[in-house]
Amino acid sequence: MGYTRTQQIEGREIRVYDGLLNPQDIHALTALFEGGAFVRSEVARPDTAVFRHWALNIPLETAIRLPVYAPTLAAVRDFRADRQYRLYRCYCNHAAYGDMLFTHTDCPPGEQHLTTLWYVAPEWNVEWGGETVFFNSRQDAEAVVSPRPGRLVVFDGSLTHVGRPPNRVCYVPRYTLALKFDVMAKPS
Repeated sequence: MGYTRTQQIEGREIRVYDGLLNPQDIHALTALFEGGAFVRSEVARPDTAVFRHWALNIPLETAIRLPVYAPTLAAVRDFRADRQYRLYRCYCNHAAYGDMLFTHTDCPPGEQHLTTLWYVAPEWNVEWGGETVFFNSRQDAEAVVSPRPGRLVVFDGSLTHVGRPPNRVCYVPRYTLALKFDVMAKPS
């Protein structure tokens, strides 16, 4: 499995993978999420809790049957071959023009969690925005990932990041499917 590009921020890698899903699977996932019962329940950080955003929690037994699951596992193994990971959460974010999204981390530093994000849309236009922006410890943006159809980004969950909402000219939601992994405990 090869990645499209890679970048590091303060020793923590971000990898972008393209071409892992066929167009039929991207269309099927889009249709699935378009009919999903999203709930405004997610918060980026405790201090921004009044600004909730839309998410659809996906049970783990359902997540492992999604067409993204096998390529996600392959990308996680490619990203960190020296560790074994287990899926602990799966959900889809729904962002639209006007939504307020904030910078956050997915785990504290040193926990070695991995976040994988799939961009689910059959098409995307550069003018629509919706990029994921990654920051260094000084809160300076160092990496940006465009939400291309079927793109996967894998990164250390302790990296500060934000998914930007779509621009005004975008009339479709920005769906990101997150699968989050933690390190499996070694048997003693």
